[in-house]
Amino acid sequence: MQYRVSTPNGATTIVLARADITAFAGDAVVNAANERMLGGGGVDGAIHRAAGPELRACCEALPEVRPGVRCPTGEARITPGFGLRARWIIHTVGPVYRGPASAPLLRACHAGALRLCGEHGIRSVAFPAISCGAYGYPVEEAAPLALECAATAAPAGLDEVCFTLFDADTWQAFVAAAGRLLGAPGPALR
Repeated sequence: MQYRVSTPNGATTIVLARADITAFAGDAVVNAANERMLGGGGVDGAIHRAAGPELRACCEALPEVRPGVRCPTGEARITPGFGLRARWIIHTVGPVYRGPASAPLLRACHAGALRLCGEHGIRSVAFPAISCGAYGYPVEEAAPLALECAATAAPAGLDEVCFTLFDADTWQAFVAAAGRLLGAPGPALR
């Protein structure tokens, strides 16, 4: 199921989809990675499995910024999509939730991924609910932050930001936040 809303300037459409991010057929998917960028659980593991072993080899070849860290928390990196339908994977490392002090890092994750969209001519991108799994970020706090960032920081040329949400509770939290921030979503699409 999907809902669509337009950003206040009308240039970008935000889609809220209850779906598997590894099946996204747009230009890029955002991976909720860890600092090593070598795969893990949740979204990260699913993307690595779907993209295939070439993704791990590509990530291993990226330089470490300090021992064991290829992408620090709050930053983003881009690789090819390999076995995914999406051409690109944007890896970003969300914060482990530590209360309101975590918000700037979560905002930086989204902004960094959107910046890479602009730099690479990406017209459609799918985000998961970054940090809302094992990192413990409450989806009720993360959803409005993610949506606000998409609505205000989407670069020119980015036509669609899709929040691809796997479970019903997360999807509902994003729909509720979109209603509060962006106005009532459009009709449900199947």
